[in-house]
Amino acid sequence: MPLPPRPALLDETLRIVARRYRVPDTPEAALDAAPAAPRRHCTSTLAVAIDQARRALARSDTPPATVKQTFIDALAQLIGEAMRENQGDPAIQAMVLRHQAVQVREYASLAAGAEPDRRDVVAAVNAIAHPAKLQRMPPGPQREALAALQAAASASTWAALSEAVERIDALSDAASDSAMARSLTRLRDGAALERLCRLDALACDPLVQRYQALWNRNGPRSGTPGAVARGLAAQQRGAAVEAQAAKALQALAHRLNTEASTAASTEASQGTTPGADAYRVVTSMHVPPELPGSADRAKSEWDAALLRRAGPPDAEPAWDVCLLVEAKAGVDAASTDFPRLLRGVQRLAQADAGVIYPFLSHQGTVALRGASLSALPTQGPDLASAVLYCCDAPADEPVDAPRLLNAACRMQLLSAPASVAYASQLARREPADAQALEAVWQGLLTSPQWAGVLNQYPLLHQVRALMVHTDDLFAATQHAGL
Repeated sequence: MPLPPRPALLDETLRIVARRYRVPDTPEAALDAAPAAPRRHCTSTLAVAIDQARRALARSDTPPATVKQTFIDALAQLIGEAMRENQGDPAIQAMVLRHQAVQVREYASLAAGAEPDRRDVVAAVNAIAHPAKLQRMPPGPQREALAALQAAASASTWAALSEAVERIDALSDAASDSAMARSLTRLRDGAALERLCRLDALACDPLVQRYQALWNRNGPRSGTPGAVARGLAAQQRGAAVEAQAAKALQALAHRLNTEASTAASTEASQGTTPGADAYRVVTSMHVPPELPGSADRAKSEWDAALLRRAGPPDAEPAWDVCLLVEAKAGVDAASTDFPRLLRGVQRLAQADAGVIYPFLSHQGTVALRGASLSALPTQGPDLASAVLYCCDAPADEPVDAPRLLNAACRMQLLSAPASVAYASQLARREPADAQALEAVWQGLLTSPQWAGVLNQYPLLHQVRALMVHTDDLFAATQHAGL
């Protein structure tokens, strides 16, 4: 069955909805649109230079030397700001400290693998000194020694745990118990406990403590109560935006259903089911594994989707996708998400047109026709007819111009080896030659790993064009067709 035409009311809604997050075609135009006060930060200067380089390369030209020097000077300024004591970027300062001090590098390396090591040691301890086992043991030196071992593991005091292993080794009964002997050997001869003890020893080093303090300024560490609370708050914030986006989409579905009811004969002749249930909204729609294409780094769950019923009324319900919606609590989050979204749409578009696919959602399983999935646009301006980012954050104030260089690109620029070396010279108060940062410029022009930075403004422009405020979407559904 061929796909029916898209509903005109949907197209008009997408046409008239306010796009308050949209940015101009070039970063220069974005800056020109802001007040001409001395608000051009070095990140904005970097964004302009990067995009000028991109446009030159697209023309097969070499970027002008003046653009290169502007980039180098702005990057040097950005690094200088990041290295300001007590007011710079603690993550970058911690990175520089790790670059400078061998003990900090060793600590960071051990800390990265500390959790698997901790699990390995605790498992070996529980094999012989689990609290339930201790309760069944008769009082005596062995029980006391094993209790001390369990207490050290529970408190993550690794030097004390190592000493407890030595005390148990000295007991006469330890060697005769094969299970205990294996666990003691695992603790004594394995590298996990040795690494944890070394990590504890390094934690007393002043430079390591400074490194820890810098990371603590950067936010709560993973697994800590503060990090858990922050993650929960972010989840709640995201759920609230998703609910608002779904509510706006439900209003659009209601308008479409009303129109379908008043044009029943036309709809029937086009092969769809007229009436109040012609359109519906589902949320948390999961992509089934049987869909063709690679799921690697592709969006596998869509926050909301507007669907249109296909087929005659007496047939098993099947649905066509009309619009996919992703909800974001902040405007910058969409830029980070966009590559996954594109890969997700591209995978949907690989659907077999003759197959009906089951998608799980909060409203149950919905059968989507492969024909509508394969017709989804996957790039360019047409993408706006099929995908929306919904947000409830305020638009950029004119005085603050949109952030032209996103956080991920800024971090990549600051963490480049040449940037870290330059920052280390600043930290040691040594003469620092900004021209050494030309290595970052050359990587930007030639290395695939810098493609995301080189193309970050076109991506920002495309993402912002797809983004609408939830209130604006709701308002557009009420005014379209009137």
